[in-house]
Amino acid sequence: MNYNVPPPMRINLRPATFADLDLLRHWDEQPHVVESDPNDDWGWETELDRTPEWREQLIAEIDGRPIGFIQIIDPAREDSHYWGDVPANLRAIDIWIGEESDLGKGYGTEMMQLALARCFADPQVIAVLVDPLAGNTRVHRFYERFGFQFVESRRFGDDDCFVYRMNRVDWHHEGVTAAH
Repeated sequence: MNYNVPPPMRINLRPATFADLDLLRHWDEQPHVVESDPNDDWGWETELDRTPEWREQLIAEIDGRPIGFIQIIDPAREDSHYWGDVPANLRAIDIWIGEESDLGKGYGTEMMQLALARCFADPQVIAVLVDPLAGNTRVHRFYERFGFQFVESRRFGDDDCFVYRMNRVDWHHEGVTAAH
């Protein structure tokens, strides 16, 4: 038996609630989070009390300890029209790790696997979109490892971003379930 192999992670996703307000505000101030999302105001005070059909806001936890945040939206139905005019049956994901000390441990990979499983659990969803900052090459490689394909450079508000898309046929979901 190899005692040097860490046990598999068990990340749980739960709905974000107003009780997470202080945590999310704290994470929003962390340099690595600001660096990846410098110009967005998430409006946590309002948004944590809203539960529109087209959005899930989730806290990722390990053994009850919050480690990150995931938002999954239907970009065609989202009320701010952030994505513009997009076809039906897409999803868009925002994802981040809250504390810098939790980076580089595989948490983001498992969180993204769980998020994709949630998206593609709906058989009508044909693809998932992400929009990292154009200069964030580390995150580009992260998405590309999952099979996301670069679509275009695009400006969202004050941010130059790359739009990536993963089509359902390119999703590799061995051993991943949406039930976490």
